[in-house]
Amino acid sequence: MRTIQARDAKAGFSALVEAAERGEPTTITRHGRPAAVIVPVEVARRLYPDDKPNFADFLMTFPGGLDDVERDRTPMRPIDL
Repeated sequence: MRTIQARDAKAGFSALVEAAERGEPTTITRHGRPAAVIVPVEVARRLYPDDKPNFADFLMTFPGGLDDVERDRTPMRPIDL
């Protein structure tokens, strides 16, 4: 894995993207410490799968359902604007 400083990464960003497309990851350092890694898309998809359920799907898994919830049907108080 290649290592490059942040200021050099800024100057040669397109070369880093091309290297990632070829399957070569690159570590970017800041003040001598690793700060980020540019990896190919396939590696990123394995590390961060995109199959998370959306919020609506999450709500639909509620065990009691929403039909049993009773709402307060009393009228609201008037508001002076």
